[in-house]
Amino acid sequence: MRNPLQRRNGDAESATTNTFAPIRDEAALVDLKRRRDQLTARMAELQWDLGGMVYEMATRNRIRVDVIVRRAAALQSVDAELGEVERILHLEQTSTAGQCASCGAPHSSGAAYCWQCGQPLLEQVHSDTITAP
Repeated sequence: MRNPLQRRNGDAESATTNTFAPIRDEAALVDLKRRRDQLTARMAELQWDLGGMVYEMATRNRIRVDVIVRRAAALQSVDAELGEVERILHLEQTSTAGQCASCGAPHSSGAAYCWQCGQPLLEQVHSDTITAP
């Protein structure tokens, strides 16, 4: 199955600018909505598991912070991806969205850095390459 955020053939934009056209086909939008539903279910499951795990540790008087932190980090990662997918779906009506060239994570228009890997999304141009007309 094709990623709904991938650049389509025939886009006029350069691959080096890392900007993407809006999602125009209904199938891609349905894929994003399906992904949002999957992430929502996964987040609910992780929250339930984390709460149950902490409860069990507390009843046994054996709290393992390292285990809790690992589970919370997994929950935080799913939450961040869910937030980005929801933002893309919301902005799809008026704006463009794309995908990080480094890690493939989706990003909304206007994002300067990838929310997942921190890589810059905008092409940087050195001042000495810019010339006056």
